[in-house]
Amino acid sequence: MVIVFNPVAGRRRAHLLWRVLDVLVANGVRLELAETCRAGHAESLALEAVKRGEPMVVAAGGDGTIAEVANGLMGTGARLGVIPLGTANVLAHELGLPFSPKAVAAALAFGRTTTLWPGIASSAQGDRLFVQMLGVGFDAHVVKRVSFPMKKLFGKGAYVLRSMSEVTRYSYPLIRVRLDEVETRASSVIVSKGRLYGGSFRLASDAIPGEPGFTVVLFDRTGPGAALMYGAALPLNLLGHAPGVRRIRANRVDFFGNEPVPAQADGDPAGCGVVSVTNAAAPIQVVVG
Repeated sequence: MVIVFNPVAGRRRAHLLWRVLDVLVANGVRLELAETCRAGHAESLALEAVKRGEPMVVAAGGDGTIAEVANGLMGTGARLGVIPLGTANVLAHELGLPFSPKAVAAALAFGRTTTLWPGIASSAQGDRLFVQMLGVGFDAHVVKRVSFPMKKLFGKGAYVLRSMSEVTRYSYPLIRVRLDEVETRASSVIVSKGRLYGGSFRLASDAIPGEPGFTVVLFDRTGPGAALMYGAALPLNLLGHAPGVRRIRANRVDFFGNEPVPAQADGDPAGCGVVSVTNAAAPIQVVVG
């Protein structure tokens, strides 16, 4: 079993990783720990592990690390394991993965899986796989401006603090988007594979992680007041039903005729100018216990 560890994302929770490893080793599981040292490194490490014949690669980190490892496993048939060490751990909450070290170790050892069908965001910079969601607009603007020291100090609270400081600075451009064949506009767009957002908060109740397609959440209201209203609705699990919020199912999402708008994928900055979102070529199997 190869465990790909992001020491940056998982620094605050490294003790949880060591406890999981202790349990696995005590039960005779052969382990190899590979640490990432740059963006995209987790994908390369996962692909190398599969080429050596590893049937499962474990991502130890946040949702961004999980997405990188998943990208390395696409089309190989290898299973994806998860040790959730990130700030929000949205995918772990989405799939009901365990968090306690003994339960995580037991799940990885047992190996029961569920299907996850990722999405692919395409831009001029290339393609990027995501496992939970892609955001375009204000939430991506906030993600871009949350520094690692802020996340280390405040955890998920860093996003709240940065949102409050950026709410009057963001320009809120309208985003033109085509959902399959239907064209529309919105202030912000979240293309979601799962029901949850920002941790365990409900956003897209009709999302189906294991099947092709997306639930696209469109935020019609614009400006600082609307952003504050949406932010207040999130921890109450009311965001998906807030005024000016639409949810539409689509198999393809195209962004066109827009000025460069920031994007985020699985909670990590994803540049500006996403052009399209499509289904990955095939699903992957995620170990759930």
